[in-house]
Amino acid sequence: MTHEFKHIVQQAKINQEKGLKNVLATVVFLDGSSYRKPGVRMLIAENGKMTGAISGGCVEKEVCRRAQSIFNDEKAKVITYDGRYRLGCEGILYILLESFTVSNDFLNAFTSQLEVRNSFEIQSFYEQNDEVYGKFGSVIRFEDNSSFTFSNNFNPQDFQNLHIFSQQLQPPFKLIIIGAEHDAVKLCTMASLLGWEIDVICSLKDPKQLTDFPGAKSMTPNNPETFNTSTLNQHTALVVMNHSYVLDLKYVLRLQNIALGYIGVLGAPNRRDRMFSEIFELAPNVSEEFLDDLHMPAGLHLGAETPEEIALSILSEILAVTRKKEPISLKNSVGKINA
Repeated sequence: MTHEFKHIVQQAKINQEKGLKNVLATVVFLDGSSYRKPGVRMLIAENGKMTGAISGGCVEKEVCRRAQSIFNDEKAKVITYDGRYRLGCEGILYILLESFTVSNDFLNAFTSQLEVRNSFEIQSFYEQNDEVYGKFGSVIRFEDNSSFTFSNNFNPQDFQNLHIFSQQLQPPFKLIIIGAEHDAVKLCTMASLLGWEIDVICSLKDPKQLTDFPGAKSMTPNNPETFNTSTLNQHTALVVMNHSYVLDLKYVLRLQNIALGYIGVLGAPNRRDRMFSEIFELAPNVSEEFLDDLHMPAGLHLGAETPEEIALSILSEILAVTRKKEPISLKNSVGKINA
């Protein structure tokens, strides 16, 4: 959700520069089930333009209509949307509507915290009722102990007897693509749609430009010996796809003592067997856990053939692994999809 909130902050600043007021809609409580869960947000500009979504597109117009009063008096309120009779979602959404102002100090703090990949917390104070006005609002707190309210009219000290919805947001998930051929471009492009932060590592012998990889944050010519692993962690997925067996093997050996959320290597099963054999020869102390966590060939068995389909299978596997889910058809699921 961090990348969604990032887009909201950026668009709110743009709207302000155009002289437009902003209202932020936040789902703070859900009674039953719905398309999306508490913590989703949507920005509503004074001209009616919406950024983000709090449902599948069926709730947004109604929320936009009911947010108009806030543009007039800037008084925060809580509304409900009962999907049981309109959508068949079997749930009631409680939505906090508040003025949303992005100061330069807030924007600078937010940007700097994202740059160093720190998590942050958002607390929303509300009353569980429908069309009720009050001293409601939200505050964002960063790891450097700085904090900012979303509205100039909200004081966190006025939260007596209010419900509090707290949400801890992690930095955007990072994907490192080692390789710069056509299929790597497709993987980068599709991953950017998920809001991931993407770094691409290309060969020193065949450097590419950042503009060759839509959605990438960086493009770095490098080799296995100088590849910096100090920033890699469980919030990072890494896919090795050089189309060079020797290069792939060197990078995999470089990663053997690094805790990552996902490590994938492009290649056929017989290529995997060969690589595992050489890893044992070159690194006899390699752990079984590392080899078990090595996904080669990378991707789920979806019958993928084209570069785009292969990218989809890899991204699907990354999601399944990092979310600790065993891929199944949803038609075979029982109960709630997301606990």
